[in-house]
Amino acid sequence: MSTQSVSLAGTPAASPLGYFSWTFGQAARDPYYILVIIYIFYPYFSNTVVGDPVKGQALIGYITAAAGLILAVTAPFLGAIADKDGRRKPWILGTVAVMSAGALCLWFIEPEGRGISLMLSVAILFVIKVCFTVSEVFHNAMLPSIAPINRIGLISGMAFSLGNVGGLLLMLFVLLAFAMPGTQPWAFLPEAPLFGIDQANHEHDRIVGPIAGLWMLLFTLPVLLFTPDGKASPLPMWQLAQEGVRDVVQTLKHVRHYANIARYLLARMFFIDGMVGVLTFGGVYASGTFGWDTTTLLIFGLCTSASAMFGAYVGGRLDDRVGSIRALQIAIATSSVVLLTLVSVQPDTILYVMEVGSEPVWNSPYFATLPELFYFATNQVFAMFFVTGLSASRTLMARIAPPEMATQFFGLFALSATVTAFLAPLLVATATDLFDSQRIGFGSLALLMVIGAILLLKVKEEQATVAGG
Repeated sequence: MSTQSVSLAGTPAASPLGYFSWTFGQAARDPYYILVIIYIFYPYFSNTVVGDPVKGQALIGYITAAAGLILAVTAPFLGAIADKDGRRKPWILGTVAVMSAGALCLWFIEPEGRGISLMLSVAILFVIKVCFTVSEVFHNAMLPSIAPINRIGLISGMAFSLGNVGGLLLMLFVLLAFAMPGTQPWAFLPEAPLFGIDQANHEHDRIVGPIAGLWMLLFTLPVLLFTPDGKASPLPMWQLAQEGVRDVVQTLKHVRHYANIARYLLARMFFIDGMVGVLTFGGVYASGTFGWDTTTLLIFGLCTSASAMFGAYVGGRLDDRVGSIRALQIAIATSSVVLLTLVSVQPDTILYVMEVGSEPVWNSPYFATLPELFYFATNQVFAMFFVTGLSASRTLMARIAPPEMATQFFGLFALSATVTAFLAPLLVATATDLFDSQRIGFGSLALLMVIGAILLLKVKEEQATVAGG
């Protein structure tokens, strides 16, 4: 068979309908992450529902840490069980159904203790967070068996691209339909928020939950309908669970055999944490440096998603052309340089020493000064290479893991992104306090990316075999 018809698993690849439908699983999930976690609902939950940004951020941190602990204990075992069963779609359907129901419930998390209680709100966010990662594990694990060898980078990149398209479209809708009406006298805006949305009661923040939940249900359908799944095992579930646990134990016993994968997962813990930290704290740094409000940050997020969409596609092409490791190294190196450029910006300065003033350079209520425009443009470069890094890191995992153990290793892959999730926030907080500088705190994330890049030098792009197989 040619590389156009053979998958990494050595089996016939799926048809274009099958593997392009797989990309819609990413398009289904990512808008939730973009709208709820990064830009709209989590900030609302922290600042308004909890009522104290410091306590709110800490509470979100505890939710993330607790979900990470649950995943650390369960993800590899669930993956091993699914590898034995052969099917991933039932797990995807189950987790998406729970996430969508939970996202719909976010509408009822109201300010000042109204609606759902704080304790129940935390429980809902926790369950969604766990299901989000479990769904990602099983969706990623389908990639090695459906994608043609010579197109795996493109397919992975296209999935991230579609995810950002979805996030961009939904953010634009929320911005123009609910957040901006009544705040600007522009002719293209409605005079008041659509559908009677009450901004004073933060309904424009809460509506993103139901929107993301319904979107997730709709765009998971192509995966469930058109992407081929593995064949179900005739064995009962209790026996599959028993064999899955035994396989995880055997994997740990043969860790030397999987040393290349272990080195990669260790490197990924650092560079992904650093890159995600830049994404997480980029808006915080800009808000503190320039005083950007919610609408400005939403516009910033919209443009960042558009840049990420473009970067995901180009990054996928780069992956197929130069290989996953080389594409990943380019993404990490560029992201590190971009971060150091971002922290060079102050209200009247760019590139640390170039004083350009803080006067508006054009007649706009947003991004009016040269430093703001420079920061905005530089961040678009980061967005492109950040998503290139995400896509290449997934395809590299698909290339080096044994296809027979894909879900188990993608469980460890997901774990490597959550087990050190505390590291970037802790590093930023510590460096900020120690040097009394937001710039140094934000810039310290480059250290994590450099460590990850150095560890990545020891990783080989070669597929492992099953130990003893």
